[in-house]
Amino acid sequence: MRGNKRLWIIALMMVLALVAAACGDDEEDGDTGDDTGGETEETYEAPEGTPMAEWQEEGSVTIGVKFDVPPFGFENPQSGEVEGFDIDMGNYIADRLGVEPEFIEAISDNRIPFLEDGTADLILSTMTITTDRDAEIDFSRPYYVAQGRILVPEGSDIAGIDDLGQGTSVCTAIGSTYEATLSDQAPDAQLDLVDSYSECFELLQNGSVDAVSTDDVILTGMVIQDESLQLVGDPLTTEPYGVGVAEGETEAADFLSETVEMSFDDGTWDEMYEEWVGQHTGEDPQHPSELTLEDAYELFPCDETC
Repeated sequence: MRGNKRLWIIALMMVLALVAAACGDDEEDGDTGDDTGGETEETYEAPEGTPMAEWQEEGSVTIGVKFDVPPFGFENPQSGEVEGFDIDMGNYIADRLGVEPEFIEAISDNRIPFLEDGTADLILSTMTITTDRDAEIDFSRPYYVAQGRILVPEGSDIAGIDDLGQGTSVCTAIGSTYEATLSDQAPDAQLDLVDSYSECFELLQNGSVDAVSTDDVILTGMVIQDESLQLVGDPLTTEPYGVGVAEGETEAADFLSETVEMSFDDGTWDEMYEEWVGQHTGEDPQHPSELTLEDAYELFPCDETC
């Protein structure tokens, strides 16, 4: 599995012609360069007793990110470093704190446990803000807005969610919002749950599943690697991403919301979007500044468990 994952990431790197060489091979681990990650004006002075003060005292902040989801978080096979939109946002946050970011892999199913047990200080791992998750952790304001879509091979009879009926199979990741979305909107389809989206990608390519469903930006990364795949149907959901912190760390959540807003105001967010997403899709996104944290919760109202 590890070898296969590296192969498909290598293929993506060749197609996207990412800027690893331009950024230089002598950068520190996890750093994608200040030109794309942005640079805040001055180091933040953290109030005593807050998580930010602890990170500054330690000189580092541990951030959970995806390692296999281009263009948001993936290992560069040439440098061995992890790169992407979420990594640049993590670098921006760490730069404001004046600390070094340490990036660790966080798949969909272990993002919340990593915050609960202290494995990660922050999660920047394409995590949708929902009220159910808010019962377990705290979030920053939205920093990206994705939409749920369906990916199929060209020539497929599946043209949208209504075609995911009995006899069809669709793959998504354990712990994602799509477990509930697909169970609700395509109850007769066979739901194949895996640990990572790179596994869904392989299953779709070898014909083991009929479709993959997740956020459009993740699926776009798959299309860039394999042009025989295509997005179909109308958007299923709107998925606002937030930076996750441990439950009760309201000072940290407020700091992160403020920092995300700074990236909007100083143009860094637009630079990151263009580098990692816009140049490949040619589309203008729904800007996250248009969506508040309260708006995000309304998109995913609380169920009976919270």
